Amino acid sequence: MLLVTSSRSAASAEPVSYGEGLAVVTVTYSPGETLARFLDTLEAATTRPVQVVLADNGSVDGAPEKGAERDGVTLLRIGENLGYGGAANRGVATLGPEIGWVLIANPDLEWGEGSIDELFAAARRWPRGGVFGPLIRETDGRVYPSARMLPSLTKGVGHGLLGKVWPGNPWSRAYRQADAHLTERTAGWLSGSCLLIRRSAFDSVAGFDSRYFMYFEDVDLGDRIAKAGWLNVYVPTAEVVHLGGHSTSKASGRMLTEHHRSAYRYLADRHQGPEWAPVRLALKVGLEARRRLELRDAGGGKS
Repeated sequence: MLLVTSSRSAASAEPVSYGEGLAVVTVTYSPGETLARFLDTLEAATTRPVQVVLADNGSVDGAPEKGAERDGVTLLRIGENLGYGGAANRGVATLGPEIGWVLIANPDLEWGEGSIDELFAAARRWPRGGVFGPLIRETDGRVYPSARMLPSLTKGVGHGLLGKVWPGNPWSRAYRQADAHLTERTAGWLSGSCLLIRRSAFDSVAGFDSRYFMYFEDVDLGDRIAKAGWLNVYVPTAEVVHLGGHSTSKASGRMLTEHHRSAYRYLADRHQGPEWAPVRLALKVGLEARRRLELRDAGGGKS
């Protein structure tokens, strides 16, 4: 077996030697019928043996229990709603050392044939690649901009203020990499809805920052992965389809609040110290005003 020695594990000071095995970790919260489609199409996505862990944040629809009846699928009942990153971390922590690759994905994805094998082919081309992300399509065929630049204050504020009223503004286009060709390339961060992660890279940054309940945990991971010396690699020859969030659609008001809270945390974490205090205050006030405006436009958060 080929062994890969990681940097220090999040759970131990000793280096961990990993094999080349693959596990898929998906975070569930009453995912509905999309989970069955996720598991059905997974079979054609790779020729490798796959372990599947359903890290469940408290589902009440029975879908994870039904999914766990399949061979190779394990249900991890967390017992509370930790959010996306925290639950994904718990799922990864259950894996043995034979698993050197973890595919963290939303349960509302449909896998393209051979898509995971395409991600592994890219991993051979990018030995310093720590995270690999596929091309993500919406159900209508549109390509979702899943490989983006890291948000700076300028781009973040410009995108945040104008993204809704002027989608084609230069800050949003730059942030989303809207003009980038669909070619294999590095990115600032990749959408957390589908990430093939080298486990040694995941260990080197102690996984997701569990302070992010939902949103920006993938942006934060991409930033820390790069700072640890790894690459975030976009692989458009691998395709998946995003079927749409079943659970989050029921709680759009809360999700909007979490989005703005996470956006503030990400930017505030990177602008520490008393000299940045006025900027942090302005960010907090501006994001709260934007949140209230969007909630009003959404009819109070009703879906």
